[in-house]
Parts: sequence; structure tokens; C-alpha cells
Amino acid sequence: QVQLVESGGGLVQAGGSLRLSCAASGRLANIIRMGWYRQAPGKQRGLVAVIGNSGNTNYADSVKGRFTISRDNAKNTVYLQMNNLKPEDTAVYYCYADRSGVLPDFWGQGTQVTVSS
Repeated sequence: QVQLVESGGGLVQAGGSLRLSCAASGRLANIIRMGWYRQAPGKQRGLVAVIGNSGNTNYADSVKGRFTISRDNAKNTVYLQMNNLKPEDTAVYYCYADRSGVLPDFWGQGTQVTVSS
């Protein structure tokens, strides 16, 4: 199994920045990608950003140019740098890892990000 622990959420004003971290542990050898989803109240969980083992990245259109995903393989940690935050970015952010390159297999517990206007 794989354990994912997020940190770095909080309350920030619009235009501000936050950095989320996701520390992975356990059986990591078969993990292909890691990334972030988010879920706002009353909405479905949606993909924010993903990074593969080769460093290739993909982003939701709504965060392109504002968010950056990166990874530190030595620390088994993935980061999400979020700049120019908007109230619509308010959500619970979930770290995930997958073994297939298709759907998430493991989830973190989630961290709340709240952006005030």
C-alpha cells in the first residue's frame, strides 16, 4: 500500500499564494503518476495537476499559468505551488497516486484551501 500525507493548506486572500506538499510512503515502486484533485462544496472532484515519473506534467485549464506541480524524488514528495489564487480555487485538495496512468489508486486525506475575496 501507499500512504499519502498532505500539508500546506490554509486561508489566503485573493491574489495570494500557497504551496501544498504531499509526502508519499510505502510501496512506491509501481507508482507511475502523482498529482492533485480538488473538490469544492456541491461539486464533483476534478483533476488539478499531475506529474509523471519522467517529469511530464498536465494541468486543468482553470489553473494553467498559475499553478505549478513538481516533485522531489529523493523525498518522495510532490508539491503544488499555487499563485494568484482566486476565490473559485477554494476547495479541499487531495493528493493521489496511480499505478496505471489512468485512474487514481491511492488518496491522501485532503487539505482545505480557502481563498477570500
